[in-house]
Amino acid sequence: MSFIAAVLILNLEEADAFIAFANLLNKPCQLAFFRVDHSMMLKYFAAFEVFFEENLPKLFHHFKSYNLTPDIYLIDWIFTLYSKSLPLDLACRVWDVFCRDGEEFLFRTGLGILRIYEDILLQMDFIHIAQFLTKLPEDITSEKLFSCITSIQMQNSNKKWAQVFASLMKDSKEGDKNHSPALKS
Repeated sequence: MSFIAAVLILNLEEADAFIAFANLLNKPCQLAFFRVDHSMMLKYFAAFEVFFEENLPKLFHHFKSYNLTPDIYLIDWIFTLYSKSLPLDLACRVWDVFCRDGEEFLFRTGLGILRIYEDILLQMDFIHIAQFLTKLPEDITSEKLFSCITSIQMQNSNKKWAQVFASLMKDSKEGDKNHSPALKS
C-alpha cells in the first residue's frame, strides 16, 4: 500500500491523494488483494491464466512445466499497481489507463510484460523466472510496453475479461452450493 500512497502523494495534493487512495482501495480487485481474500484472488489468477494461455501459449506451458503460478509474481504487480516493479513514469502511465479502462488493464499489463520478456523467460528455470519477474529490468520503454500491451487480445472464445471473470465467479458459487454442509446430510 505504501507504494500506491507514495505515487498518489507525488502526483496529488494531500486531500486528493487520500480520496484517491480510499477510492482505489474500494475497487473490487484491489479490495480482494488488500484483504488477502484468497478465494477471490484465485479467481483473478484463473482469469489471468485463461488469457495468458490464449496470448502466450509457449510461455504459459513453460511456466506450467515448472509449476510457476501467477501468485508468485502477479500479487506484487497488482498489489502495488506496478509502482514497485516498473519505473515511476511508466507506472504512472499504466495507472492513467487503469483509471480509464478498469481492472482488466492491470492484467493486460501483466501479459504485456510477459510478452516483452517471453524469449528470455523461456530460457530460464523456476528460480530465475521468479527472481526476474520480482525485479524487472529498469530499461523498459513505454513504447515497447504499450506496444506489447496493445498486442494482447483480451478475448477468449468470444468472451471478454469481465465475462470470463463472471463465469469463474458463477462456477465458484455453484461449486459452493454443491459442497454445502447442509447438502451432505
